[in-house]
Amino acid sequence: MKVAVFSTKSYDRTFLEAANAGQHELVFFEPRLNLETSVLTAGFPAVCAFVNDTLDAKTLRAIAQNGVRLLALRSAGFNHVDLAVARDLDLTLLRVPAYSPYAVAEHAVAMILSLNRKIHRAYNRVREGNFALDGLLGFDLHGKTVGIVGTGRIGAITAQILHGFGCRLLGYDVYQNPDCLALGMEYVALPELFAASDIVSLHCPLIPETYHLIGAEAIGQMKPGMMLINTSRGQLIDTKAVTKALKSGIIGYLGLDVYEQETDLFFEDLSNHVIQDDVFQRLLTFPNVLITGHQAFFTEEALKNIAETTIGNITDFEQGRPCPNQIDLDQVKK
Repeated sequence: MKVAVFSTKSYDRTFLEAANAGQHELVFFEPRLNLETSVLTAGFPAVCAFVNDTLDAKTLRAIAQNGVRLLALRSAGFNHVDLAVARDLDLTLLRVPAYSPYAVAEHAVAMILSLNRKIHRAYNRVREGNFALDGLLGFDLHGKTVGIVGTGRIGAITAQILHGFGCRLLGYDVYQNPDCLALGMEYVALPELFAASDIVSLHCPLIPETYHLIGAEAIGQMKPGMMLINTSRGQLIDTKAVTKALKSGIIGYLGLDVYEQETDLFFEDLSNHVIQDDVFQRLLTFPNVLITGHQAFFTEEALKNIAETTIGNITDFEQGRPCPNQIDLDQVKK
């Protein structure tokens, strides 16, 4: 198939071309897909998009009018797609439901360790010849209570790693994961998890029920000085409420790999620009906040898995085979 691949960086091209091995005609576009760039899809029956591409009603109608029949996502999440419009346009929507859960889980734990032991601050101090330890005091992870919200594959691996540190594990999910239960995890209601946890790590999908899951009400239930980690979806967190909690000391540490308004920021070099997002800029002023630019997934293993699954999805569609990674648009409410 002839496929227009949007939001591509050099690493995307490297892994996709290796996985493709000449099967499909991949045409790479660095810009993000949106209404303005949708003109580039003319003549392509398939489009490959990433998490920060704008796949709203107007863009979907434009690419469908250009002849696009397949939308292959290089991501697990699809909350950026207008599913009802995709269904009405008879678009086929495929995704990558899993790549390397270890990548995201390990990054979450890396953020916990960095925030706790002030690694990011110590690194900068030593480079400036400052070897004083004042302000770098941490705590033992051993014996601390960690609440994991969402115990699917990534949450379960995060729990496994933290179990190795000797942490007490609390979990919240619609379904209890046997692997987590085997680690000794106790499933509790969210208010109890928030009240008891020294660290809360988010690993749940973004759905209407989880939008701003961490807001003023949830923060009011948390242990003062707790650590909050989000490597899942930015909109799980009400950033303004979290900023207020940082100022009051209820949240003592904050680690974010995702941000609710990240579309105009992440995956781009803005070092020579003035960032206009005042809320994000305010977060950067806190010494107890660590932000990475949506890089938790960014390992060789994950990129290889994403590329291979994406190419496999496109091949299934081209050859008329049922694809296990197709999103059932018939289940979308009209």
